Amino acid sequence: MKINLKSLRIRFFSTIGILLLAAVLFVLFTRFEGTEPEVDIEGIAHFIRKSQPLSLSVSDGKSGLRSISVLLEKEGKEIPLLNREFPSSLGKGSIRRENTELTIEPAKLGLEDGKALLRISAEDYSWRNWWNGNKREIVLDIVIDTRPPRIAVLNRQHNIVQGGSGLVIYRLSEPCTRSGVRVGDNFFPGYSAENLPEIQDSSIFLCFIALNYQQGRGTPLQIEAEDPAGNSVSAGFYHYIRNRKFKNDIINISDGFLNEKMPEFEGLIRKTDASPLEKFLEVNRDIRKSNTSRFKNMGTQTENTLMWQGPFLRLPNSARRASFADHREYRYKGETIDRQVHMGVDLASLAYAPVPAANGGKVIFAEYVGIYGETVVIDHGFGLFSAYSHLSSMDVQVGQRLSKGDIIGTTGTTGMAGGDHLHLGMIVHNTFVNPVEWWDPAWIKNNVTSKIKEIKGKG
Repeated sequence: MKINLKSLRIRFFSTIGILLLAAVLFVLFTRFEGTEPEVDIEGIAHFIRKSQPLSLSVSDGKSGLRSISVLLEKEGKEIPLLNREFPSSLGKGSIRRENTELTIEPAKLGLEDGKALLRISAEDYSWRNWWNGNKREIVLDIVIDTRPPRIAVLNRQHNIVQGGSGLVIYRLSEPCTRSGVRVGDNFFPGYSAENLPEIQDSSIFLCFIALNYQQGRGTPLQIEAEDPAGNSVSAGFYHYIRNRKFKNDIINISDGFLNEKMPEFEGLIRKTDASPLEKFLEVNRDIRKSNTSRFKNMGTQTENTLMWQGPFLRLPNSARRASFADHREYRYKGETIDRQVHMGVDLASLAYAPVPAANGGKVIFAEYVGIYGETVVIDHGFGLFSAYSHLSSMDVQVGQRLSKGDIIGTTGTTGMAGGDHLHLGMIVHNTFVNPVEWWDPAWIKNNVTSKIKEIKGKG
């Protein structure tokens, strides 16, 4: 067979040419890639505080990183915070990812509070843009805010009884994301008075506070506030706490009571083959704790307004059968089997007596709650709630607006009730307090309405 050398040479060089062209095209395609570096920012949203951390994660997986820069601009003044160059190898960046931590301190940079720009840029080793590479630039409109808000307490007297309530009114120098009063380890949020007809000022806040039955004299109280930049401040205020002793009560549990009441809890008890006494102890301990927690989690449902006026109503023509924070000792056949604290007031009248709403508000809860039985909870605004338990009927619906005295249901024996009565609880944010204070016109005047009128007079 005759071999055509000329044809072979042509094919050989054509193949070489194609391979060279492919190589060139591959190099051009990869070296002229157009993907910008990726930049992730943590630590800064819209504000720079007195000492502001900034975390940067910059990456470029194709051409490698050429440079990173961070620049702060304010009122025509440019301050470089970071300017970092990275080496290359064979025309490509040798660094594909760089993590950087910065701390921005405006005072050390000679910057006052106010609006500014934070400019972050990153470049790679691509041949694009006349060999200057791809550039990613992020410009953030920010506010330098290094000063914490100022708090002014607007009332002088704050006298609180152990297990009781109080009102603190204060003014903030700037809008805050969070403010209120810390009582021990518990935080009570404040509510703007912009919707309060007597004040109508968004810089003034009302905060109803409470001492639980265990918090007496020496419990620390202070106002706290935090602005959008995260600057926080706390301030003490004059207060006087009066200790109180609570009554001890003995409740004898009979077999008749156990046989009558325990079937009501069959769907809630874990051990269905337990004895009636064992079932009682589970209900009185575990289920009681779970049920009580449901009330404490209702604070977030309150409205930013006061929906009540004057003293709260008690059940008409009723006798008090148990008081707030009674320390109960439960006995069975002469032996102490449990101890609990009563978180309300028990009021007894005629069987199936109509129950009035203690004051104006909105129904936020109407359900069966274990030991409390059929229960209605009314939000009175600004974190104040009333709860009505052991009802035989509930004649209101969630979302319904009520005036003082509107009938919400009738008394009964649902839940852990030995006889027909109303269990009334008063809750401030997440803390049960003594309802008796809220029935007292003099207490309402001295601790709530006169304080609000005092602020109105100050303008």
